[in-house]
Amino acid sequence: MVFLTPLFLLGLLAALIPIAIHLIRREKPPKLMFSTIRFLKKTSKKLILFQQLQQILLLLLRSAVIALLVIAFARPLFNQSIARLLDTDPQSAVILLDISMSMQYGETFTRAKEEALDLLDSLTSGDEVALIAFSDSAEIVRELNTDSDSVRSVINGLEQAGFGATRYMPNLRLADQLLETSRYENRAVYLISDFQEAGMQEAEEGWKLAPGVAFTGIDVGELESSNLVLTDVRSPEQLLEDASEQQILARVRTTGTLYLDQGEVSLSIDGKMVDRVPVDLGDRSEEVIAFTTVFDTEGTHVGEVRVTGDEFDVDNAYFFTVDVLPKIRVLLVNGEASDNWFDDEGHWFGLAVSSTEESPFQLETIEPAALTAAALRQNDVAVLLNVGDLSGNQADAITAYVETGGAILIAPGDRVNPDLFNRQFDDIAPATLQSQDVLGRDDYLVIADWDRRHPILRPLDSDWSARFQGLWSLLPNADADVLMQFDNTEPALVEREIGEGKVILFASSLDLEWNNLPLQGLFLPFVHQTLRHLVQPPVKQRAYQIGDSFSLDQSGEAETVSAVDSNGDSIDFSNDGYVITAATPGMINASVDGENARFAINILPAESNFTRTAVATLYDSIINPDTNPIQSREVQTAQLIEELERPQRIWWWILTLVMLLVITEAVIANRTYR
Repeated sequence: MVFLTPLFLLGLLAALIPIAIHLIRREKPPKLMFSTIRFLKKTSKKLILFQQLQQILLLLLRSAVIALLVIAFARPLFNQSIARLLDTDPQSAVILLDISMSMQYGETFTRAKEEALDLLDSLTSGDEVALIAFSDSAEIVRELNTDSDSVRSVINGLEQAGFGATRYMPNLRLADQLLETSRYENRAVYLISDFQEAGMQEAEEGWKLAPGVAFTGIDVGELESSNLVLTDVRSPEQLLEDASEQQILARVRTTGTLYLDQGEVSLSIDGKMVDRVPVDLGDRSEEVIAFTTVFDTEGTHVGEVRVTGDEFDVDNAYFFTVDVLPKIRVLLVNGEASDNWFDDEGHWFGLAVSSTEESPFQLETIEPAALTAAALRQNDVAVLLNVGDLSGNQADAITAYVETGGAILIAPGDRVNPDLFNRQFDDIAPATLQSQDVLGRDDYLVIADWDRRHPILRPLDSDWSARFQGLWSLLPNADADVLMQFDNTEPALVEREIGEGKVILFASSLDLEWNNLPLQGLFLPFVHQTLRHLVQPPVKQRAYQIGDSFSLDQSGEAETVSAVDSNGDSIDFSNDGYVITAATPGMINASVDGENARFAINILPAESNFTRTAVATLYDSIINPDTNPIQSREVQTAQLIEELERPQRIWWWILTLVMLLVITEAVIANRTYR
């Protein structure tokens, strides 16, 4: 037997009341003096015993009435167990625990853990439970299992939330998939989160939980929030030595329910404070702060922009790197030098390359006769302008220079012999020279098409108005790329890579003899971009965001790589490509074949926006129309109690017995001597 309301059994103590009254009211017989006791001796002892039994029976009846009333209110059941009441409808549950960066705000994550543990406590031994700790993807997954203690230990082991973004849909899909293998039909998903609105941005229209899967959202977010966040920082990635002052821009925004209009933004380079600027947002939600600094030494510099003025410092820093390279050494081989600047082949090129002290180039000019292998090795790039009388040894030196990683820019002019050129540079030339085409005075060609994605031409995406009256007709090599074309479809700029070296061939001259290109505004940036492209390595990405996967070996050829994260912990690589996933903001310091490399990891600005969405919004978007509303375990238990109690109604029979006992007690009491 079990009792549905066992607390009423405490009323059994009331059954002692008649006994207590009986004991209290029992009187000690008084002593009376009789002249004779012969009449008393004739009194029947059986009568006295019968009266005592009647009083004991009354006592028992009264106690029994009280006890039976208490038992009736306790609602007894026969042949049922508490386990059957509670486990008649066992449940398969998946707990989704949000561990994204926004959960670090205030006491949000502490409340989330408490709610998760309370859910586990509400489950019974027959239930099975799974756990998904997620941000943009599932970071911790525990499959469905009846061992809730193992899930409890995982939750207790989570010290704080991570830095990932919030994405609900992929993780809800995973929870739905886990429930496909559940043992029970009663299936439910419990989502514990701050219900950040950003997590709903990738909601998939049309996708729903499987029919019958119930959903409960538990909102643990702060009702009020305030935050200052750096949403963007613009800084140069690569500079040449002795570059002029550089500007670094930082965008600051206030987010949350409480508006913050005051703060301070600071810039540090290599750990040294450069400048501090107060932030006065006033009636604006964001402001752009400009810093000016100079990177005056060669190497990699680490920068940090930091904002202060709020109570959430997790997203207050932005990290970046700037690579300062040495000046590019340019060897100009002038094939038509002249004392008259107007007739000098290299005059305009020299003005474009080294007209100012702040130029990123170091120019050396020689005549073709002075060209040697040693001169080539001392420079980063060689430029051949209208050079047509090189010896075989000089041509071989140029070929060897390119094959060992050197770079050449060739602009053939009217002094170049096509047969000699094609024979000497057949192994490295991007194209074969066919013939010179010199147009009439009133006729000219223009640049009609160019590769807008190429590093040289991408920054120069504007109309080319230069007029070309003289050019070489080119036949591009099979492994060369045509970067520009004239309006007669002839190639204008052709590039070819030879091992680690590069050669670019321009079909016209770089002076005023065949065109007016040097007089155009695009001439200087065109020359600069071409030389940079030939010499500088491509800009390597050194700044990433939380969740990005990338390789610390950006060349793909490193033999040894070691690294430590922003916390100073060593990074273990589980792959040959030294690929990691950014998980913590800060700087990663790596050693790649003995050379130092630094990578900046920054938070996702969208995760700093604490705008929230209603639980009902997510519920309406994912709940299947064929799913009945979920009932709490208490409601289900009450329904089971009613179903089990209905066919028995033991308390009704007990009350009937109580009525009979009350009548019996009244009859006996009226006949009992008092």
